[in-house]
Amino acid sequence: MSPLRRWSALAVLALPVLLISIDMTVLGFAVPALTADLDPTATELLWIVDVYSFLLAGLLVLMGNVGDRIGRRRLLVAGAVAFGSASLVAAFATTPEMLIAARALLGLGGATLMPSTLALLRTVFPDATERRLAIAVWAAAFSGGTAIGPVAGGFLLEHFWWGSVFLVNTPVMVALVVGALLLLPESRNPRPGPFDLLSAVLSIAGVLPLVYALKTSAEDGAGLPVVLALATGVALLWTFVRRQRRLAEPLLDLRLFRHRAFTVAVTTNLLSVFALLGLMFFLPQYLMLVLGMSPVVAGLWMVPLAVATVAGALSAPRLARHVQLRWLVGGGMALAAAGLGVGTALGVDGDRAVLVLASVLIGLGVGLAETLTNDVILATAPPERAGAAAAISETAYEFGGAMGTAVLGTVGLTAYAASLGDLPGVPAAARETLGGATEVAAQLPPETAASLLAAAEEAFVVGMDLVLLLAAVLAAYVALQAVVLLRGTRVAAGEPAPAAHAALAHGTVVG
Repeated sequence: MSPLRRWSALAVLALPVLLISIDMTVLGFAVPALTADLDPTATELLWIVDVYSFLLAGLLVLMGNVGDRIGRRRLLVAGAVAFGSASLVAAFATTPEMLIAARALLGLGGATLMPSTLALLRTVFPDATERRLAIAVWAAAFSGGTAIGPVAGGFLLEHFWWGSVFLVNTPVMVALVVGALLLLPESRNPRPGPFDLLSAVLSIAGVLPLVYALKTSAEDGAGLPVVLALATGVALLWTFVRRQRRLAEPLLDLRLFRHRAFTVAVTTNLLSVFALLGLMFFLPQYLMLVLGMSPVVAGLWMVPLAVATVAGALSAPRLARHVQLRWLVGGGMALAAAGLGVGTALGVDGDRAVLVLASVLIGLGVGLAETLTNDVILATAPPERAGAAAAISETAYEFGGAMGTAVLGTVGLTAYAASLGDLPGVPAAARETLGGATEVAAQLPPETAASLLAAAEEAFVVGMDLVLLLAAVLAAYVALQAVVLLRGTRVAAGEPAPAAHAALAHGTVVG
């Protein structure tokens, strides 16, 4: 493949991750408008928001394995068609049930896109140095989407109806299909072995209740349904893991975890996203409800975080030529820990210099570390298992995000409620969330409302500071783990990992 075609193929592979990252942030802006139009119940609205991530997380491992078998380009094209079609249905949905079904199909399409794009990078860029740069661009596209999402969402909703945030997906998916057919080579495992249907069922049936439990606990607390879902998910996944160990051709090749660098890279991705989602759960609310910014302005103030993440990702390949992997990943997570610590100094008044400094440190650190860990994940896995390895990486991201929102979100909201505990006469709705306090205050006399809002904003900052502190400690642990456990690992420096490949069944990639 010529250099021009390789780098053109990278542009095609960056399209879906850019779009999916935009979708992650843009939907929140559309919720008020679609709620007013479709009038969903509270349960229906929860499913509209969450069914996408439920199915995405539940199907990633299966779809990564399917791509290894039928061809990653073929799966990518099929997923793009599904994603584009579902976006059309979502844009013109006339009932909550129709929108839920469309979001479910979007989750199915997203599960085919993410592992396929990352796995195809391995095929398109066999050279380690070029692959690092390609992964950096791929990661930068994801980070760029998080910056574009809030701004684009605000613009679209200001000029068009709520369905426009879904409609923009369709032309991008058309471009992806055309580009994939023209520029991307096919790659697959030439000897996939028999497909184990029971493993596929167990993987989905185990992940779905686990993600449900994590997400629901963030909103409703750890009630009986959450405990039952968590226990069911753990039991089914335990059964799934035991089955994979016995099969000659498992759906999830646990032998990948025999390589320490692979395990550390996946763990780093999971824990870094866990810490980052604690920040992302509170920061938009802080900007809009505490500092009083509009959605568009709040989105603009989140741009430094995304830009710094892009800069960190793009600087990783050059730094990897001169600095050992463990110091780069550890140093990146140390920067993120420092930024999270700086964020605790924001306060109710919101010093903009502190906000920018914290955002830059976090973005640079996470962008640097996660670009290199993704490179490790692809480099240590045999080519014929690239789809499965990419699916493991993406599943780690999904679990990290779900757990970060559930655990750190619950911790922060509990601290918020506790901080308001000594104030008499505060309604229950105001004790649950800052948004609830804002709605209650709108119905009170001006002096009473101002007093309630001031107390609620102080309490919210107390909860956010606690979450940032915990996230900083976790990021510091991840940094230390990388420095200690990645000693001697040189995959990200451009060298192959023959020991890892010899330990696994090494095959070929067809193109």
